[in-house]
Amino acid sequence: MKHIVITGGAGFIGSHLSETLLGKGYAVTAVDNFVTGRKENLKQALENPNMRLLEWDVCKPIPEQRLELLAKHGLHGVFHFACPASPVDFDKIPFEILAVDSEGTKHTVELAMRHNARYLLASTSETYGDPLVHPQKEDYWGNVSTTGPRACYDEAKRFAEAYVSTANRGVGRWPEGCSKPLNGGMVRIFNTYGPRNRPDDGRIVPEFCMQALQGKPLTIHGDGSQTRSFCYVTDLVDGIVRLFESNIKDPVNIGNPVERSVREFAETVIKLSGSRSTLTSMPARPDDPRKRCPDITRARTLLGWEPKVSLEEGLAKTLEYFKTCL
Repeated sequence: MKHIVITGGAGFIGSHLSETLLGKGYAVTAVDNFVTGRKENLKQALENPNMRLLEWDVCKPIPEQRLELLAKHGLHGVFHFACPASPVDFDKIPFEILAVDSEGTKHTVELAMRHNARYLLASTSETYGDPLVHPQKEDYWGNVSTTGPRACYDEAKRFAEAYVSTANRGVGRWPEGCSKPLNGGMVRIFNTYGPRNRPDDGRIVPEFCMQALQGKPLTIHGDGSQTRSFCYVTDLVDGIVRLFESNIKDPVNIGNPVERSVREFAETVIKLSGSRSTLTSMPARPDDPRKRCPDITRARTLLGWEPKVSLEEGLAKTLEYFKTCL
């Protein structure tokens, strides 16, 4: 079997990714320190005999002797998806965020290089910052603050991309025991939602869904005209797996190109939830992007990928999940 290591494997995206890869016949080891991930997210996956869970902080090298499936199956791929990505975490654990995408990237890249394994970095649309180009193409370098409240996440991801792309080039001093350059891909993930989103995540989908289900006012930061594009988690994972199974090394946007204003999205949540909630305005968040929408030409052309799940269909499933969190 082909063995995959997924850091952040007990997180929102990592747990869905684990299930999908198991379904495709891979053996999977999820690595998580449970800062934001939850073991219950892997309840279904852990019923599979080809699934393992290792509690570990990837800011330290992963001990290969603890990877039970490594001796049996070797290592085919590494997905580096460990990183708190919620705005509520930026003030609580900023140094942990900086570490996981610097030290964590270094250690996981070296692990992949030692075993000549395919590597995939979970990057983000936040690398574009508050973009001056719209929609955002992968060759846009971004408009990012290095000192603002989001910098711990945005700049860490940009560093991680630099680390992976440098390892891909095969220049400089290679890590001990490595004989080939990295075969590394980078997926730039846009706003994603679905079951297993943390209800206290602070991002727009869980925040609005929980407020609507509780009958509270939906809090719109700013005037609500800022835009986002929302991709359902199964569509995202499909794109991620396609990218992993390719040999593409350039960054690829994976997200839904249908753009909606925050106010429009709030009204859709209220309608689908049957809530009597109203909308209330709050001050705009610092450095909050005014527009965010992916150009997915590269994903369509190179991966044959585009999203399939409509916002209404995805939100209905997500609201059902959040009802269990009340």
